[in-house]
Amino acid sequence: MSSPDHLSDDEVRALTRPAATVVVFRRAPDGGPAQILLVERAGSMAFAGGATVFPGGKVDQADVELAERLSHDLEPADAAARIAGIRETLEETGLVVGVAGAVSVAAARQARSDLIGHGRLDQVLDDYGWSVDFNALVPWARWWPRHREVRVFDTRFYLANLGTGAVDLVVDATENRHLFWATAAEALALAEEQRIKVIFPTRRNLERLALWPDFDSARDHAQATPIVTISPVVAHRDGQAWLTIPSEAGYPVTEELLSGAKRR
Repeated sequence: MSSPDHLSDDEVRALTRPAATVVVFRRAPDGGPAQILLVERAGSMAFAGGATVFPGGKVDQADVELAERLSHDLEPADAAARIAGIRETLEETGLVVGVAGAVSVAAARQARSDLIGHGRLDQVLDDYGWSVDFNALVPWARWWPRHREVRVFDTRFYLANLGTGAVDLVVDATENRHLFWATAAEALALAEEQRIKVIFPTRRNLERLALWPDFDSARDHAQATPIVTISPVVAHRDGQAWLTIPSEAGYPVTEELLSGAKRR
């Protein structure tokens, strides 16, 4: 039986939607630790409204179909999620990640406009002579919260490297209101100062990312750490309730007082 806080297996299956998130790295202009791209969601959004998150969103049927047509050695859901991450990142930020082929700022800007217009990543790839580079997205984590307080998204997290960071960013005004680059440590400091809102999964991932100074070291860590599907659970200890995640998932902080944890 499920607890009042936790969904049953049948409820999870009925409510779950696959999703993808991409942690985009760039080299810092001042030569310091790598920066990552963060997106402040519009306050009107039903899930994580007003929160600062990484780019991403739901996997569409078109993503699944494109993954089925392309040659790769990935599990189908993984391939579809990588494609969704590429598409959502372009839609939300104007950045082209996870593709092979010549990419210019002008082409990226026009490709984003085209994608928003017709919603088909496969058409964008054909029009601009790009192809999906599945290996450019490095699996980082998989979060599948099953609490009644949140929508049920089975979200696969990936790392991507932008390199120089000489790019233009464009806000998707329908879902987001602000885009910015920061190191993971800087983002955590902003959250502590309550200048940004971060939900429980984002905070845990920022803490993990802050352990690594650049994309290469984060990638090596990810490749050496088996992916554990994370479904946070409430544990009661010493009269207090804690929201916890598995200790073997690679995170330096694995629990937070439930009273202070932001789930949505």
